[in-house]
Amino acid sequence: MIVGLPKEIKNNENRVALTPGGVAELVKHGHTVYVQATAGEGSGFTDAEYTSAGGTILPTIEEVYNIAEMIVKVKEPIESEYKLVKPNQLLFTYFHFASHKPLTEAMVASKAICLAYETVEKKDRSLPLLVPMSEVAGRMAIQKGANYLEKPLGGRGILLGGVAGVNPAKVLVLGGGIVGTEAAKMAAGLGADVTIMDISLPRLRYLSDILPANVKTVMSTTYNIREAAKNADLIIGAVLIPGAKAPALITREMLKDLKPGAVLVDVAVDQGGCIETCKPTTHENPTFVIDGVIHYCVANMPGAVPYTSTLALTNATLPYVVKLANKGWGDACREDEELRKGLNVINGQIVYKSVADAFNMSYSPVENHL
Repeated sequence: MIVGLPKEIKNNENRVALTPGGVAELVKHGHTVYVQATAGEGSGFTDAEYTSAGGTILPTIEEVYNIAEMIVKVKEPIESEYKLVKPNQLLFTYFHFASHKPLTEAMVASKAICLAYETVEKKDRSLPLLVPMSEVAGRMAIQKGANYLEKPLGGRGILLGGVAGVNPAKVLVLGGGIVGTEAAKMAAGLGADVTIMDISLPRLRYLSDILPANVKTVMSTTYNIREAAKNADLIIGAVLIPGAKAPALITREMLKDLKPGAVLVDVAVDQGGCIETCKPTTHENPTFVIDGVIHYCVANMPGAVPYTSTLALTNATLPYVVKLANKGWGDACREDEELRKGLNVINGQIVYKSVADAFNMSYSPVENHL
């Protein structure tokens, strides 16, 4: 198969979908890999390294899209890329369709095959291609939150871990999945007073067992969220419903009760955000303020640490990329239920129900296309 590796062009997105090692693995299986010039530079990988791995460098993104049967990316195509996508071309990347109707409509119109990292799902309901970036984003959320709590950046001027004789900051984490767990670990490690909420009692029992003593577990209800938010210095939004829009747990009306200079970090922004006042921001302009509360809503947080993120992502995606290249998307998805759940759009039809429901668009079961 001919595989294309374009350079990411989303604002301040420095990740790349495959390391040179990943390219070498595809070449070993007999596939041809075309890499856009400088695609890996932001992550610390040179064109020479891709060439040594067996890849072929092409100067422009147009050439990569034009020749490739499968495009492997990190982030969804942005508007300038829509016209480059071809019918029957397989795109394997993070899409997060349910939060972006123009992207959904463009990919339906392209008649391409869109296989989304974030909805590839194992039998135990875990999301193997979301895990590595969720780990990065959860840990980064605390780093960024701690930073924006500093007074020169508009925050309350509170040190996350406090010092002897001074109470630490209060951190509220909404969601006990991978992002929330990693955020709680990081915040606890820095000495913060942490509360983590989830709607699953078994999950809360598990988190209570594994997390440090300075982390409290609380059932997630509207009342509990409202009361905890009033006292929080830093709130992390870490709620995910696979393939669907995240629910708004911190509402616009709640902001008036939050502490002035409190910080909200919405890691769920890719899926529409679990903070009602959230809107996607960039690493270039990461924050905005509403009612004296700082909102940090960068939609590609792991892009700020691209070396770590690219290695972590390739570790997770490469086995699936090789399977798709070896068998073609149809046979691979027929044989592998995990990959089959990643299919979101096929030849002009939405085949993932949550995406169709998000925009009241027509839905066609994936089985009709395999």
